[in-house]
Amino acid sequence: MTKERMEQLREQIDEINFKILELMNERGYLAKEIGELKKSQGMNRYDPVRERKMLDRLIQHNDGPFDDATIEHIFKEIFKASLELQEIEQQKTLLVSRKNKKENTVINIKGENIGDENPHFIFGPCSVESYEQTRAVAKSVKEKGLKLFRGGAFKPRTSPYDFQGLGWDGLKILKEIAEEFDLAVVSEIVHPSHIERALDYVDVIQIGARNMQNFELLKEAGRVKKPVLLKRGMSATIEEFMLAAEYIVSQGNEEIILCERGIRTYERATRNTLDITSVPILKKETHLPVIVDVTHSTGRRDLLLPAAKAALAIGADGIMAEVHPDPAVALSDARQQMDLGQFDMFFKEIVEK
Repeated sequence: MTKERMEQLREQIDEINFKILELMNERGYLAKEIGELKKSQGMNRYDPVRERKMLDRLIQHNDGPFDDATIEHIFKEIFKASLELQEIEQQKTLLVSRKNKKENTVINIKGENIGDENPHFIFGPCSVESYEQTRAVAKSVKEKGLKLFRGGAFKPRTSPYDFQGLGWDGLKILKEIAEEFDLAVVSEIVHPSHIERALDYVDVIQIGARNMQNFELLKEAGRVKKPVLLKRGMSATIEEFMLAAEYIVSQGNEEIILCERGIRTYERATRNTLDITSVPILKKETHLPVIVDVTHSTGRRDLLLPAAKAALAIGADGIMAEVHPDPAVALSDARQQMDLGQFDMFFKEIVEK
């Protein structure tokens, strides 16, 4: 009899398990629908007040044998799973999501097809300091058969007393030199009102780490037909990085290059901590090309080459690095820029081999 009773009880538990499963799935569908409604109304998915009220009501109706702490723990896990379900649904609908577009986005910049599964390279000085300094680097870039040339004209700096760039004069220098050597200009724009005017000077609009969540700048960059190089914020999660790109795409501009440039951690051996695993994650989760800025992530010219090799090995679509004719007298970021000789060696190691 004891054995028969055991089997009966187990059969009842199995039946209850299936009922719980059915109810859980029903709850999940309702949670997804609520998530869609919240999204359409611009509401936060997580509502701690609502969660607390539900838990209190459940505990009030708890007649045992589970104690209140166990009931609260079980239902907190259910609430968490429902919230994650809403987040997954949101990711599915992101325009930048790989689930929304299976094929890679390939961005043509004067014949360079970023995202075509071949490595591409962006070199140039941290800041445009003078015509002569910028031209010297551009000449070296051109001699190597490269096309993409970076240079900072507007420089958001931590200290207001540091060199802030030459502004529009710097962009004019970049354009003149780029036309001489048939190069494509990549330069940072920091203010939404500058975007339209900058189109005459740049081939790629760079949005720097400090402006990754400057939402008005992102939206303005999304309204123009010009490729955007978007850098990850220094403390941004990968999800926040993707959502910043979504701001641009949502305005109509899908030509975005994501740039991993290191994140801020407790480590001081490097300027930032290169999150190398972000590259395959972003390649898997989005259809956008991903490059790595080895200069800002390491802050050390002696680490540029190994960091670049690691980035390409893990699947990056390209590398960005800084070059200066005489880094010792550079007006910004002297420690992290290669001189022209080091640039030659870097090129031979990373490109020619």
